[in-house]
This record gives sequence, C-alpha cells and structure tokens, in this order.
Amino acid sequence: MTPPVLGPGALVAAAALLLVSAGLSLLLGLGLARTLLVAAARMVVQLLLVGLALKTVFALQSPLLVGVVLLAMFASAGHEISARQEQRLLGLWRHGLGAGTTLVATLVVAALALAALRPVPWYQPQAVIPLVGIVLGSVMNGVSIGLNAFTLGLVRERAAIEARLALGASRHTALAPLQRSALRSGLIPIVNQMSAAGIITLPGMMTGQILAGMAPFEAAQYQIFILLLLAGGAALGALATTLLAVRRATDERHRLRLDRLGPG
Repeated sequence: MTPPVLGPGALVAAAALLLVSAGLSLLLGLGLARTLLVAAARMVVQLLLVGLALKTVFALQSPLLVGVVLLAMFASAGHEISARQEQRLLGLWRHGLGAGTTLVATLVVAALALAALRPVPWYQPQAVIPLVGIVLGSVMNGVSIGLNAFTLGLVRERAAIEARLALGASRHTALAPLQRSALRSGLIPIVNQMSAAGIITLPGMMTGQILAGMAPFEAAQYQIFILLLLAGGAALGALATTLLAVRRATDERHRLRLDRLGPG
C-alpha cells in the first residue's frame, strides 16, 4: 500500500476550516476569531521552524545539540506551567516547583522508555527528541492542572483547612482531601485519552503510523506503549508537585501559609 501524500491542497483545505470557524466567531460575536487566527499562525511558524531545526539536528547526530534542544523544551514547559497558574507560589518556588518536578518526572519516564527501545546510539535524536517531547507534554499538563487546582483550593477552602489544623490534624492530613482533588484534576486529560483510545478515537501517533503504512496491530502496540508512558509521567509529576506544594503551603508548625501565595 502506498501511503497517502500530504500536498498543498490538503493544507489549504484544513486552513479553510479554521477560517470558517473564525468567521462564525465574528458572526456570532464570540470574540474568538483573533485568538484562533493568532494561535494558528503561531503554530504554523513554530512547527516549520522546529522542522527546519530538527532536520539539522538529525543530520548532525550530535549529543550536544540534542541536549540543547531538550533544555529549550524543558525551559519552555517550565514557563508555560508558571504562566497558567491563577495563584502562584512566591519566590523561586514560582518557577522552580513546576519546572523541577516536570524535569525529573520526564527524565525518569523517558530513560525507562529509551532503555526499552534501545536506540543506537542511545542519544539518537530521532528517538530521544520525539519521545521526550511527547512525555513532557503529558507531564506538563498534569503538573500545571494539578498545581493550579491545589493552590486555588487552598484559598477557597482556607477556613476548613485551618479548622482541621486547629483540631490537631497534621498538615498532610488536613490537606489530603485537597491534594486528592488536585491529583484527580491533573490526571483527567490522560485518563480521558486512554479511555477514548480505540473506541472513540484513534490517537495521533497510531493514526500517523497507519497513514505511513504500518500494520494497524503494530501501530496499536506502539500507541499502547506511549499512552502508558504518558500516564506514568503525568501521575509521577502531579504527585510530586502536590506533595511539595503541601510542604510549601504550610510550615514546620503545621500552620497554613497563604502569605507564600500570590495572584497569577
């Protein structure tokens, strides 16, 4: 079977759908037209530039260049996590908590994946960069959503938390319900993705491999492998983030310290 070729016409047709959506937004007064068009333009420019950059990185096969690309990815993820918080931790924790847990969780999961796949050489950019990238996206979502839900909950449930602390509960006990709620929020995207895979939708990786000519059963195996990595990474990142946030939001005397939070 010859894989279908993506030509200019297909891109024009896809762009037309976006323009129709923007037009409907203008017609209905939804105020989303500019947001859609700017996001689409940003996406096109970013992906084209990344495609050109990765073409060079793949050709040179340099571990140094791979490291530079990964550092840029981690730095961008850390910034996005901080930018999405409605209530932020102050000081170095503002960027350090989300970025640090995301970095560690992503590296742990990616290292396990590379150990299983065994690319040669181990730093092969065609394997390392896409793998780290897809895991990083899932971890970033879990950490960002979980941390935002936790800090918002601290402000919203302040009275109940302080009451539990006043009655002698430890900080971990007093904040456990909020931590569980934040973890559930952080894991909802990957849980939905896994639950829908194969029944409601074919995930992007599997679809791409099938379009490229891979047998559906083999493509399904790769997709299962990736989804398990994404779930493990998101869970690890969100759990580490909420645990550290519990300690930062309280002190050694088990008092709630909302003075360590500020508006986003």
